[in-house]
Amino acid sequence: MTILQFFLWSLLKVAVVTVVMLLGVAYTVLLERKLVGRIQNRWGPSRVGPFGLLQPLVDGAKSFLKEDIIPTGVYRPLYLLAPILALGCALISIGVVPFGAPNIGPGPLDLFEIANVNVGLLVILGVTSIGVYGIALAGWSSNNKYSLLGALRSSAQLVSYELALGLSLVGVVLRAGSLNLRVIVEQQATNGMLSWNLFGGMQFVAFFIYLMAAYAETNRSPFDLPEAESELTGGYHTEYSSMKFAMFFMAEYGNMITVGCVATLLFLGGWTNPFGNLFGTSNNILVRALFPLFWFVLKVFSFLFLYVWVRGTLPRFRYDQLMNYGWRWLMPLAILNIVATSLWLAYR
Repeated sequence: MTILQFFLWSLLKVAVVTVVMLLGVAYTVLLERKLVGRIQNRWGPSRVGPFGLLQPLVDGAKSFLKEDIIPTGVYRPLYLLAPILALGCALISIGVVPFGAPNIGPGPLDLFEIANVNVGLLVILGVTSIGVYGIALAGWSSNNKYSLLGALRSSAQLVSYELALGLSLVGVVLRAGSLNLRVIVEQQATNGMLSWNLFGGMQFVAFFIYLMAAYAETNRSPFDLPEAESELTGGYHTEYSSMKFAMFFMAEYGNMITVGCVATLLFLGGWTNPFGNLFGTSNNILVRALFPLFWFVLKVFSFLFLYVWVRGTLPRFRYDQLMNYGWRWLMPLAILNIVATSLWLAYR
């Protein structure tokens, strides 16, 4: 494969993954509205298109057509940069996520991955941690006390829970001996569900810590303190309107999808069949490509369903409860999980 072919093929994959990611963001919003509606004993969106399936297109058009208001007291460069930074980090992190079986594609390239990076897990953690700058800059540059309080809350919350989230993944990395996401999935592919890190790897405590930290990292209920409407009138995005306002929400739902992909890869066996290799190895390239993709999407969908279920069920924490839970419970529990995993691996 020539350099030009490599570049064009990589560019095509970037375009396809970006479009799929944005569609996933739009329809995750619809999924949440429908499920929360059912939880609250109402219909949710049901008028635009069959079963309300075209509602995301209408919402996107509405965001584009709304008047874009910029308050007079804002610091304009950072005010405009903040939503771009938040959304950009949410989209970039998906570039190192493998979401299908390897060795399917022309030449040395995998069809279901943009970039196979040896430290892919580290790249995701690094890129997503930069996303907090978008929220912090939005709150500071808006020249609004509620926005600034929301940004300060978000910064403290993300720093606190990012430590627990990173420590929860150490046990998985110790078991796999690698930061490469494909290696971590292949290490779970021997015996179906029993080989997953969540079950066979005895990392259910790590999964629980990751789940709680992921809710806090993505500012989701019951940890949505940075945008608490009853306290901050919207928080860091109070002074935003039109498409810039929508970009913050697109970043939030994009981060939800990324978190679901990482949880699937690290704890749920990635694209592997949960029932083991029941049908042997097929020579049909469509079967080898689509079945792993199906399992991966199903697992990510289940993770997003849990996200929405928690939002529609649990009340919001107080801020002191939020910080105490992260530092006094999740952090020590994550350290104990690392010690227990190390002793177990040393014994084996």
